[in-house]
Amino acid sequence: MNLFIDAGNTRLKWCLANQDEVLASGTGSLEDENPLGMSGELIGKVVSVAISTVASEERRTHLAGSVEKLCQAPVRFYWSEQSRNGLMNAYQDVSRMGADRWHGMYGAWLDHNQGFAVLDAGSAVTVDYVDRHGQHLGGYILPGLQMMLRSLRTDAARIWFDPDQGLATDPGKSTGECVNHGLAWLSAAMIERVIADARNLSLSEILVTGGDADRLIGLGLPGISRPDLVLSGLRAIHAEEASG
Repeated sequence: MNLFIDAGNTRLKWCLANQDEVLASGTGSLEDENPLGMSGELIGKVVSVAISTVASEERRTHLAGSVEKLCQAPVRFYWSEQSRNGLMNAYQDVSRMGADRWHGMYGAWLDHNQGFAVLDAGSAVTVDYVDRHGQHLGGYILPGLQMMLRSLRTDAARIWFDPDQGLATDPGKSTGECVNHGLAWLSAAMIERVIADARNLSLSEILVTGGDADRLIGLGLPGISRPDLVLSGLRAIHAEEASG
């Protein structure tokens, strides 16, 4: 049995899988002593651990230590690559690309190799385009919803607003509405650009993952929800490395 972890800056997703079968999955916090609290007795049967992360070096080291306390299996971190199985990275220095972006693209490439966009709506929003030949065309990195909310709370202290989010984009008639509708308006504008880019680049599908994926789909993004896209790519790469 293998343990796979997709770790962001603060939160992580994990799954326990045996070959092609996922036996358990969950979420956790990098700050917890046991970020895999719901894994139960299965954790003792793990023979290898594969991790994709964009966390700081301090948090990465903490995560590795936490996992090593839970099981005796070797821990391996997987990073971005120049190419794999026909997928080619546009970055000249692939070490500068977040591992989650590469693993998400690879998971998409295995299932949708006809030209696609991957949109990962997490703390930051990343957008990546891949053509039908597997060439990564580049992408964008934008602040995510929670990052923008924190910025408004921290840097504009006299702006009060309700943290409950709506999908309305019409002009707000209170400060709270102006903030919440404004954030939805920004997201809607991004969605329009992604749709236009996908059309101009002849990309057949838009795959959406990350914590705010459903929100973007609710705002009109014609995307396919793939909540475990990064883990899917990570699992595939780990299996290829193990068999090679």
